[in-house]
Amino acid sequence: EVQLVESGGGLVQAGGSLRLSCAASGFTFDDYAIGWFRQAPGKDREGVSCISSYDGSTYHADSVKGRFTISSDNAKNTVYLQMNSLKPEDTAVYYCATIIHQQYACSGHLYARRFDYWGQGTQVAVSS
Repeated sequence: EVQLVESGGGLVQAGGSLRLSCAASGFTFDDYAIGWFRQAPGKDREGVSCISSYDGSTYHADSVKGRFTISSDNAKNTVYLQMNSLKPEDTAVYYCATIIHQQYACSGHLYARRFDYWGQGTQVAVSS
């Protein structure tokens, strides 16, 4: 059974940092893409970042480029999202999601419907 478990959310002041973790299990960590999405109250889900083991590609949305960095530790089956210079508009529930064994490259806009498995989410709140 594929499972994704997010952790690392919390409350931080504007300008601060958080590191989110997405621990994956139930599949071999060799051909996957993991994306981070976020959803604020009353807003659509937004694709934030993505990393692919297929070709090593990464993607960051313009709204977070230069502030967020996605990385992976394949030995730990874990993907991280380092979030620096946080802004109040980054406040949302953050979800990780995965596509497995489809040779998916993270080359552009993330479409949530392409991702098959989802975690339960972790809340990030940034105060001004």
